[in-house]
Amino acid sequence: MNNQIDKPNLFEPLLLRSLRAKNRIVLSPMCQYSATNGIPDDWHLAALGQRAVGGGGIIFTEATAVEPRGLISKHCLGIYNDKQQAGFEPIVNFINKQDGLPAIQLAHAGRKASTTPPWEGTHPLKNDFGGWKTRGPSQISFGELPLPEMLSIGEIEELAINFGASARRAREVGFQILEIHAAHGYLLHEFFSPLSNHRKDNYGGSFENRTRILHDVVSAVRSEWPSSLPLFVRLSCTDWVEGGWNLDQTISLVNDLVKAKEVDVIDCSSGGIDPSQKIALGAGYQVPFANAVRQETGILTAAVGLITESHQANEIVESRQADLVMFGRAYLADPYLPLRFAAELGFDIKWPNQIARGRSAKVKK
Repeated sequence: MNNQIDKPNLFEPLLLRSLRAKNRIVLSPMCQYSATNGIPDDWHLAALGQRAVGGGGIIFTEATAVEPRGLISKHCLGIYNDKQQAGFEPIVNFINKQDGLPAIQLAHAGRKASTTPPWEGTHPLKNDFGGWKTRGPSQISFGELPLPEMLSIGEIEELAINFGASARRAREVGFQILEIHAAHGYLLHEFFSPLSNHRKDNYGGSFENRTRILHDVVSAVRSEWPSSLPLFVRLSCTDWVEGGWNLDQTISLVNDLVKAKEVDVIDCSSGGIDPSQKIALGAGYQVPFANAVRQETGILTAAVGLITESHQANEIVESRQADLVMFGRAYLADPYLPLRFAAELGFDIKWPNQIARGRSAKVKK
């Protein structure tokens, strides 16, 4: 009896405007904290390139800042000057050669900026070690991090301009997918949540005001990002805190984005706004968010979070709970995860010629 699946849903191509992703597997943006002056180097080329060799359909850079104050740490990536932009060229070129789609996530860390890398404890970065004053929608700190300065209206307007300028640089260097990071307690998400936004002006108070900044940023990005190329937005679908941002508000925001016809995919994550969050962790714990957003708005969604098994991932796509599956830690642990998943699902995927001899080895998790 032949149990081979002709083509698992996880390996079906997906059309995204003018692009064709060869499968539904996405390397999720995962910070490496290894850049100097925001410039990608050999580490980033090797790390992202290896995962492109491994067969992912879409390969995302880590969160990439649109201005110096938007860096999470002084070792994070940026794309706000010429040297940074040039540093991405070999990475984009290599991913393209592997038939993957090079993708970049544009971000601003807001009040969670100016910290040390995780392996140093994620402490506030002191001024004499290159730290800087953080900004946020209100003077409300995240946990024990320093109190941020409140952004002025002029600075908010400048922020949208900076996102647009970084989108232009991403376009010029050859990225084919762009994602706006509006999740995990970083700046755009900080505006959404009543827990971190106590403003009394046009960017605070009502739902419309708190979400205004994302519409500003999307418009600025789309002014520089070709209509032929897809735009993703990553959202925290809930804060996991009473009185915070929740799934109903997420669906309302996404419906507004759908009406504007500028965003193509919602990358559905959660949490990050408040240390008191109580997350219901479990295998695929965020998949229901992707499913709800997809069902309620009709937009394509990406599922992410504790998705580690091939059959689990295939079922998510097959049952139409999401259109793409993002892999973070699992893809960090195994750069050839797509090749392994194909073998486990009984699908005959083409391996790169240079490593094809490895197919005879037993597939292991």
